[in-house]
Amino acid sequence: MRTTVVAVVMVMLCVMMVDADVKPQRDFNLRMFAGRWYRVGLAYDSSSFTPFRDKVKASMGSVAALPNGNVNLTMWDATPFGCQRKVYNYEKTSVPGQFTYFSTRHNIVKDITVVDTNYTDYAVVLKNKVFNREYTQVALYGRTQTVSNGIIAKFKTFALSQGFPRDSILTPPPAENCPPLRSGR
Repeated sequence: MRTTVVAVVMVMLCVMMVDADVKPQRDFNLRMFAGRWYRVGLAYDSSSFTPFRDKVKASMGSVAALPNGNVNLTMWDATPFGCQRKVYNYEKTSVPGQFTYFSTRHNIVKDITVVDTNYTDYAVVLKNKVFNREYTQVALYGRTQTVSNGIIAKFKTFALSQGFPRDSILTPPPAENCPPLRSGR
């Protein structure tokens, strides 16, 4: 029992330290953030992800701001099984630009922080979870499927500052017909 309590306290301290290091976008505006985004960059160092690195394509998402400050995110990802649609329900926290959501796949709560955005061209988003060990993922989103080299460099610099190795930082090619044009995007 004592070992379990110590382990839980250590995990909570680690999560608090990560959250303390990364601040959300100053004066985050959810209404300006809403709309269509493309995930055009990804930094992820999970060993289970390594075999799939070369198969990743840029994905598209749609952020819908809800009246209560929560967010519905619909993402379309190109997979070997076709274009897959997933819906995520992000709950606001007391800090604008920070959200949580419950992952049914991992059966845990994950933290989402919008670290940097100019709302019209790009956004850098950090996702953190503790699942057997601490995992962090950084994503670069663009309002279009291509962003400037300067924005990509900014994203890579941030990912490196978070401890990601260079080979874990991707800028995948666009997905074709995902979502399909008939989906009403």
